Amino acid sequence: MDILFSSVFLMVTCWLLNKFFAFMFDVPTNIESVYITALILALIISPIQGLGDKNFFAIAVWASVWAIASKFIFAINKKHIFNPAAFGVVVTDLFLGLSASWWIGTGIMMPFVAALGLLVVKKIRRFDLVISFLVTAILLIFGNSIYHHSDLIQTAKTVIFDLPIFFLAFIMLTEPATTPPTRSLRVIYGVIVGILNAPFIVVAGIFSTPELALVVGNIFSYLVSPKYKMTLTFKRREQVARDTYDFVFEKDRKFNFKPGQYLEWTLAHGEKDNLGADNRGIRRYFTIASSPTETEIRIGVKFYPEPSSFKNALLNMKTGDKIVASQLSGDFVMPKDKKQKLVFIAGGIGVTPFRSMVKYLIDNGETRDVSIMYSNRELADIAYTKLFDEAYEKLDIKTFYTLTEKEKVPVNWRGNIGYFDSNFIKREIPDYKNCLFYLSGPQSLVLAFEDTLGKMGINRSRIKTDYFPGFA
Repeated sequence: MDILFSSVFLMVTCWLLNKFFAFMFDVPTNIESVYITALILALIISPIQGLGDKNFFAIAVWASVWAIASKFIFAINKKHIFNPAAFGVVVTDLFLGLSASWWIGTGIMMPFVAALGLLVVKKIRRFDLVISFLVTAILLIFGNSIYHHSDLIQTAKTVIFDLPIFFLAFIMLTEPATTPPTRSLRVIYGVIVGILNAPFIVVAGIFSTPELALVVGNIFSYLVSPKYKMTLTFKRREQVARDTYDFVFEKDRKFNFKPGQYLEWTLAHGEKDNLGADNRGIRRYFTIASSPTETEIRIGVKFYPEPSSFKNALLNMKTGDKIVASQLSGDFVMPKDKKQKLVFIAGGIGVTPFRSMVKYLIDNGETRDVSIMYSNRELADIAYTKLFDEAYEKLDIKTFYTLTEKEKVPVNWRGNIGYFDSNFIKREIPDYKNCLFYLSGPQSLVLAFEDTLGKMGINRSRIKTDYFPGFA
């Protein structure tokens, strides 16, 4: 009951504060983000010990104020710098001398943390970040134990059952808004936080804590990440295939990105902001379908029966309506070596990053050895054919099309029928072992081709997949 009361109190407090700051700054409210912050605070702040527990109310209110304020006040160009929950408890410790207990890091909670944490990391595919942090942190702890001739078995028990190291790694470190945009930078970020997380680290007389390590790491992440959050203006909608549209937006500032990267899109909808949103919320990740050479930003979206409230709101946007785009990320970009042979394999709307890349190559007159394999269920589902035809005429980039619904293939169809397989690749791309493969589309397609290419002797390092948080 103490835990339940504490959680409800923190959620209500954070919700009210978020409403206040959103009203003052006139920005959309991300209610799911508020609940996540509140629940994290509930798991690292000791539960209330009776209604007379003044310390709980002090730390709960103070940490909530600074956690929510960090999203609005401690933000540059509308991009917040710090993990809200971590920042809230750091400021509370500095000013009130009341610190978070991280009671979630106890033996009895370990199975729940591990199970939920692994699901989260699998969902958002941030194993690179988590592993770099855990390896660094655990090596430092064991190295210190060896140096001081401590019992290594006891050290292992402490790491597993008495420290919040796994909760910090799985839940807090992986927050998308404060995570670097590329794999290499995420690994460095994990190492930095892993070093600072060591409990014996002392700087200027201040002992490191998990929240302080994360906040300092957030500064590094901010310095190496894109520094903006854009408000885009809707211009028009273009149908590019059956039930598939390009949504075209006007930028409010200069925006640099690489073909193949993605953004997080926030669209407030429903009565009184997000109150009309379904349980998937008001945020989505979409690959940028436009090229950096174009003056407009576009995304390609496939609509299925009974779409989410977000997609309904997107479909009903009027000229002049606003949408917020932020968190530019992604390693799904072309290599610097222009002589590297490339094979783009796409399924359905997964072709959008290749639309960006091909348009970029055409506009710059950049010649690369590129082959495109594009799979769809039916003829009506194929998108961007005019652009790919232009790429063939100007740059000799050939696109192979296939339709998988054999019984619905038109009589005059000249492309392939059925699924692409290893025999097709060997026949059409005989030097395939020298190629770098890019896979984008439904997860079933990506996994199938990873398996196919692996059996063909293609090293995993030569296979790049398009994946971002929230895809699954």
